[in-house]
Amino acid sequence: MKCSFQVLSCTHSNRHMACPPILFGVLLYTAGTLSMKTLDHVTVREEGTITIPCLYDNQYKLNTKYWCKGYLWHSCEITASANAIGKWTITDYPAQNIFTVKLNNPTISDSGSYWCAVEIGTHAEPDDRKYLYVTVKKDPDVSVVNSSVSGHEGGDISVQCFYSFGYKNKLQKWCRFKDKRCYTVGRTNTSQNSSVQISDDGRRSFTVLMTGLRLTDSGWYYCSAGDQKVPVHLYVQSDNEYKAESDNAVLFPSICRNQTASKDTEDNKCSPDDQMNWIFLLLYTAVPLLLLLMLVLVIWRLVQKHNGALTKREPDICSVAEGPMTVTYDTVVFKKAKNHEPNQVSISRSPEQVEVIYSTPKLH
Repeated sequence: MKCSFQVLSCTHSNRHMACPPILFGVLLYTAGTLSMKTLDHVTVREEGTITIPCLYDNQYKLNTKYWCKGYLWHSCEITASANAIGKWTITDYPAQNIFTVKLNNPTISDSGSYWCAVEIGTHAEPDDRKYLYVTVKKDPDVSVVNSSVSGHEGGDISVQCFYSFGYKNKLQKWCRFKDKRCYTVGRTNTSQNSSVQISDDGRRSFTVLMTGLRLTDSGWYYCSAGDQKVPVHLYVQSDNEYKAESDNAVLFPSICRNQTASKDTEDNKCSPDDQMNWIFLLLYTAVPLLLLLMLVLVIWRLVQKHNGALTKREPDICSVAEGPMTVTYDTVVFKKAKNHEPNQVSISRSPEQVEVIYSTPKLH
């Protein structure tokens, strides 16, 4: 809960008596125990994308997070809250004690003072917050090619950071947001199996190379030159997760493949909902095909049955008595007509030209 206060004034007579205790109490009240952490100065390219991390204390996992604009805390304007859709979007990650504030297509007018804040909800303690300044420029003094990168456990990643000519002689660094551990150009730091090396290419950019990635390397970092900083998110996949993702790529080719560095990992990571969408798509395609196949089989069986009925022999004209019996036939003799040609029978002639004598079967 944001609180406002008035500036106290002291008369000459009580300046050394009443005011110091009062001012001390006011300062103590407004300061509180502030644990929020964020970058103090963030730069972003106009019409680009910026995602700012805000790290809060573990005790505030369930508290409401918000984003406030204004130089003075007591008069800043809340422009975004968690789970609300607007120009600024807040996403909370309680498991990591971090919420992010994302702005798409920023303009010059978005430059200014802001506060990451967590609502405490009591009058005795002010909200936890941290001040930062956001600069939006057409050509920022510090920028990165990709604000989100991903790699797999034991692998490598690289990040290219650019700086303007005016920051050529400024100290360039690559820092971990959580613990403020920084690495500078020309210096290699090795921690157990992973290492970080920074090299300046002499063309107003430096490259960060991280090798032997570990799962604990996941998190927020930032490129900096002087006081200008740009946040970068790194996501390290485990070997099992990486293998499962490769296997799933066959079934979910366009959704569950490894995220490219040009996309925001947090937004494009394969999710169960995406997989369910593909399952529904497969079912939607497979079920009609299965029904069509069954229909074809039924029609084929009916046709076969119908053809069988047509070719089935008609029953004999004579009836056969019940009981065991033996049926024998006499020889059938064809008597030729007078004008018939030898050994030929013409089917075009009338039936009167051919005499057919049938023998009667004898039953025994």
